[in-house]
Amino acid sequence: MATLPFSAAQSSSVSGFNYRASHSNLFFVRTPRFFNRLKRRNLSVKNITSDQRQELKDPSVNGEASLETLEPDSASIAASIQYHAEFTPLFSPEHFDLPKAFVATAESVRDSLIINWNATYKYYEKMNVKQAYYLSMEYLQGRALLNAIGNLELSGAYADALRKLGHELEDVAGQEPDAALGNGGLGRLASCFLDSLATLNYPAWGYGLRYKYGLFKQLITKDGQEEVAENWLEMGNPWEIVRNDVSYSVKFYGEVISKPDGSKEWIGGENITAVAYDVPIPGYKTKTTINLRLWSTKVAPNEFDLRAYNAGDHAKACAALKNAEKICYILYPGDESTEGKILRLKQQYTLCSASLQDIIAHFERRSGKPVNWENFPDKVAVQMNDTHPTLCIPELIRILIDLKGLSWKESWYITQRTVAYTNHTVLPEALEKWSLDLLQKLLPRHVEIIRMIDEELIHTIIAEYGTGDLDLLQHKLKQMRILDNIELPDSVLELLVKQEESSSVDSIKEVKVSDAETESTDEEQSEEQDTDAKDVVTFDPDPNLPKMVRMANLCVVGGYAVNGVAEIHSEIVKNEVFNEFYKLWPEKFQNKTNGVTPRRWIRFCNPDLSKIITKWTGTDDWVLNTEKLSTLAEFSDNEDLQSEWREAKKRNKIKVADFLKEKTGYIVNPDAMFDVQVKRIHEYKRQLLNIMGIVYRYKKMKEMSPEERKARYVPRVCIFGGKAFATYVQAKRIVKFITDVGTTVNHDADIGDLLKVVFVPDYNVSVAEVLIPGSELSQHISTAGMEASGTSNMKFAMNGCILIGTLDGANVEIRQEVGEDNFFLFGAEAHEIAGLRKERAEGKFIPDPRFEEVKAFVRNGVFGHYNYEELMGSLEGNEGYGRADYFLVGKDFPSYVECQEKVDEAYKDQKVSSIC
Repeated sequence: MATLPFSAAQSSSVSGFNYRASHSNLFFVRTPRFFNRLKRRNLSVKNITSDQRQELKDPSVNGEASLETLEPDSASIAASIQYHAEFTPLFSPEHFDLPKAFVATAESVRDSLIINWNATYKYYEKMNVKQAYYLSMEYLQGRALLNAIGNLELSGAYADALRKLGHELEDVAGQEPDAALGNGGLGRLASCFLDSLATLNYPAWGYGLRYKYGLFKQLITKDGQEEVAENWLEMGNPWEIVRNDVSYSVKFYGEVISKPDGSKEWIGGENITAVAYDVPIPGYKTKTTINLRLWSTKVAPNEFDLRAYNAGDHAKACAALKNAEKICYILYPGDESTEGKILRLKQQYTLCSASLQDIIAHFERRSGKPVNWENFPDKVAVQMNDTHPTLCIPELIRILIDLKGLSWKESWYITQRTVAYTNHTVLPEALEKWSLDLLQKLLPRHVEIIRMIDEELIHTIIAEYGTGDLDLLQHKLKQMRILDNIELPDSVLELLVKQEESSSVDSIKEVKVSDAETESTDEEQSEEQDTDAKDVVTFDPDPNLPKMVRMANLCVVGGYAVNGVAEIHSEIVKNEVFNEFYKLWPEKFQNKTNGVTPRRWIRFCNPDLSKIITKWTGTDDWVLNTEKLSTLAEFSDNEDLQSEWREAKKRNKIKVADFLKEKTGYIVNPDAMFDVQVKRIHEYKRQLLNIMGIVYRYKKMKEMSPEERKARYVPRVCIFGGKAFATYVQAKRIVKFITDVGTTVNHDADIGDLLKVVFVPDYNVSVAEVLIPGSELSQHISTAGMEASGTSNMKFAMNGCILIGTLDGANVEIRQEVGEDNFFLFGAEAHEIAGLRKERAEGKFIPDPRFEEVKAFVRNGVFGHYNYEELMGSLEGNEGYGRADYFLVGKDFPSYVECQEKVDEAYKDQKVSSIC
């Protein structure tokens, strides 16, 4: 097996995190004191950048707190669990059943984490280290119990303790709901980063929002996907620590007042309070425990209108309370309405404002008096996970200017050295744009600051390219301005007027030519005038188009670094998405291929495979240093290793089969190939290509005799999972189509176990932890150039799964590492996509007969009475919204089908394909 390069825990630099290390990147090791049995040992401080170690002095000598390390046994752990079951109860005292056992166990673990967290925090405060802050709208954490005790190396002790109390650890852990704080790869990446940051002993915090109902719980019914509110907080969250003393005022609306001294003050019209909830994040084999701080929103008691309530107008009385609370109800509320857009902006600003106020409070506390603001970028790094936290740029400037008294120049310089941006998409709709009018209404002071940033940018562009070529200047401004379709600032108009006057003077001074050379007919003169009129360059906004604020452009302009999340994606970011910015500031652009934590995604979720790897590599160091997995290549032809590998995979497949029966009712054969595509449902991820390939396979099977089917096809269980956004109609049609195909195929007695199609409802981290270890083929089949990274491909590869995919995202680098022979490649490449779409628009595309055959088969009603005309129609035509097969399903279909035939052939040779 080749070395896998995707782990953020391989080196001292965290993949995807633009954190500029300083000489004081230190970590502190300290362990809990609440257990009864103690064992002392020497502790050390480690400099991450130099890897030098320095022994701490004896605590009794220097007067510091005791630093003894504890190694708790199962008896002391059992006593701790019993204590929490009795004295921190959320349940009645009669029984110690599984839900109660989980909460008591989690609180027992949390005690240890709190002590480690406090020690880590105090040490960072004392050393005044540079701190990284990760701002993300999503954190897809999954269950925390097994991860926490695994990182603390206490899995065996907790298992023994719970067994003494009458329960199995696995059953207790199964009671934990997944934290509903994220949706897809963006949120899981954020959680993997926090785990790796803690493991690498970086001083770092995460910031997010505490969503009461998450995105939604997905139900699969006869009508397809249905959404209901997630109930993950119904029984409380034992991992969180509410910090009632850590709260900040956040305001919206209102007006900006100019004071006599020239300063400005924003008087908010709606005020809320953001309260901190802390979730400790432990590192692996280290006592370093960092923090995820989540904000919940409320209002002060005086905002409750008691008079209206007593008068019977309860809605009016509770209006302020509801307006505040609903900010943290749902992740990504639907934004089809104006109210939905306002709510999303409120969420984003709440995250930015509360987090920055907190970050600045930390900085001021560490700095002492007086505060030297020039040091702020040397002590603080703020990473924006996509464009959702963009408002932290104008918010930081607002705080520095309006509240701390700095000048515009000072504030702008500090901000540009503090903030960095991770881009996660090339899709235009995902590069956020907000209505200027809406922003002006909600955040008037921030619009003023954004206008100042935009003006600063325009002057930078003019300084670089001049005003001599107005066509060029117009092009640059159209591509690069933060404010889209908005009039130029006065200072820029003055420059252009001076340029125009200068040009007019130059034209008067032209050398006189002969009369013959100047003779022309009236018709020629008219034609020249018409030509001149066409060449006029105007910078006026188009009254027919909306005025927008481009958040991605603001991120690039306002930060010191921009990174893509895979090698191919970063090149697209430089050459296409932000090409004009790259030409201006090439030093800003970086690649940080995403990573995933090997602790959760191999060590904890696949213990059978982990034991094999440890056995054959001779060490468990691979959990921290994944490059040591390359040692397995030496044994790739060893029959004993191959046998052990197949047995581990079979056990994991049996677990998957049991899981599918429990969740869907379908019974599948664990001897069949498990073919999996689990990720957010989106047209560019092309679940539609997958299911149409399955339909083609099914149709061909139906046309064969039983003997022909058995000889031709390898039995497959095709597993799907993922959520379609509630208002994404086309994605929901795809979910419905998949489930309808499954209903038909799975009940077809002629097909039997040769083909099963299963859609797993409510896909989340815990479901992934079951499916990924048991998968054999994983589909990462996005239209080339459209998937930024796709970190699930890393998780599947790490678990000995073969990938089928396009040259997109991290597929490219995975294929390089595992070898071309261990990757099933198909489809158009990224550089071909624009030409293929142009070909389609010109009516030159000729669909493959097999593709037309599948569409006709679907339209014949084989899969039920649902009208799939809209779905099939989206794959036809040459242009138009929702038409013309923008994601090239039809173009790649023949290549995909032929590649799947190669998969069948390879799967028949278990010796060759048993190791990736």
